[in-house]
Order: sequence, then C-alpha cells, then structure tokens
Amino acid sequence: MLFISSIALTVEAGQTEDADAIAQANNPLARMRAFNLHNYYIGDLAESDDSANQFWLRYAQPFTVGKTNWLMRASLPVNQYPVPPTGTKETGVGDFNIFASYLFNTAKTDVSFGLGPLLTIPTATKEALGNEKWSIGLANVLFNAESKVIQYGYLLTWQHSFAGNDERETVNIAAFQPFAIMQLGGGTYLRTTPIWVYNIENDNYSVPLGIGLGQIIQRGDTVYNLFIEPQFSVADRGAGQPEWQVFIGLNMQFTK
Repeated sequence: MLFISSIALTVEAGQTEDADAIAQANNPLARMRAFNLHNYYIGDLAESDDSANQFWLRYAQPFTVGKTNWLMRASLPVNQYPVPPTGTKETGVGDFNIFASYLFNTAKTDVSFGLGPLLTIPTATKEALGNEKWSIGLANVLFNAESKVIQYGYLLTWQHSFAGNDERETVNIAAFQPFAIMQLGGGTYLRTTPIWVYNIENDNYSVPLGIGLGQIIQRGDTVYNLFIEPQFSVADRGAGQPEWQVFIGLNMQFTK
C-alpha cells in the first residue's frame, strides 16, 4: 500500500476488456465486491504544530431487493489524533459508517448514479477519536466512464446526529468529494479526489486540492488499484483542519 507498482497491464487480444476494467477501477458504484485500504497522513493540523493519521478499511457489496439494484459501502477508521492541551496522541478505532445507494437505471451504461441512506455508529474506542453520536443522512454518487481516457464524478454525503452523548456537539456535516481520473496508458493514471467538508453546526470547513498518480493492475479475477495523492488546503476554518496531507490507497475489485 505504501508504493506505486511499476507493473503495467498487458494489453493483447483482450484490450477492450482491459480498457473497460481500467475505466471502472475508480468507480465507487461498480457492481462488484470491493475492499479498499486507505490512509491519510495529515502532516499539519490547523492552529497547531501537530500531525495526525487516519487509516480506513472499506468494503463494498452490491445486492438486490426485489427488482432493484443497490450497493452497500461500509467504512471503519483507525484514527491517531493529538489530544489538547498536551498534544499527546491517542490511537484507536473511530466511528463506523455505512450507506446503501439505490442504483438508478441510467440511459447510458457507462454512467452510474446512486442515492440512498447513510448511518454513522459511535464505535470509537476513545472519546477523542469519535463524535459519540448516532447520525443518519444521505449519500449521492455519480460516476461517468463514457470516455476511456477521462472519468469523473462525485460523492456527496450529509449526516445529522439524532442520539448519543448530550455533552458532545451536534453532528451536522456535509461532505463533497469531486473526483477526476485521466488515463495515461498501461494502467497508469493521474487523479484528484479531495474531500471538501462543511460543518453546518459551527461553520467550520476544509477545502483541499490534490493531484496524484495511480496504477491499475489486473490479475485473474481481481483488479488492483494503487495510488498516492498529496493534498493541500486552499481554504479552511477551525482548529484541527488538515493544512496538508498525503492520501495513499489500495483498492481491490473482485470481478467474480
């Protein structure tokens, strides 16, 4: 997960299939099982000299209800954050998040659009690593892979707390993640996938931008996607916002 492989896809008689697999490798709504390992190393937190780290385990699973198609994505973080006023870092599991997106039948087979409910469960093992709140909300995803060279889309989520520790601040957060992918050939691509967060409750926000490099490798029934993407804040408000961070990941899609 901590490097970008130099191994390229071999494009032979199955060139069209490989091009399709490459175009879909970054699709969060791809109708296949997926397991992702994501890590954000945050080198500088706003209004402090501290660093932090957030490691994510993510699993996606398509399922059917009646004649409708859905995709479930579950995420569990392992957080390491400094605790004021001493700055001592605490490490442990954060809050569990899950959403289910109804997959609309779009007029174009290479365009995916999903919308559905979201739930966050306060599973943090330490007070500083979670919100101690139950939250519900919505998730909306779009991915356009009509071009085999450039793919783009977004993930939009909103959540609001409804139960939990009354002494903790109400959760009312919207997050927008635009993403764009440019294929360079041989499974290598450029990427930008920042997450822009707005805390509706206290008016804090974070707006990073980034550009990274990825490599897609297909082996048997598994598509491996390794990437690294440095990101830098262009606007933020509130303590603890990332001034710069490095996003590293390994995505695995299982075609069978």
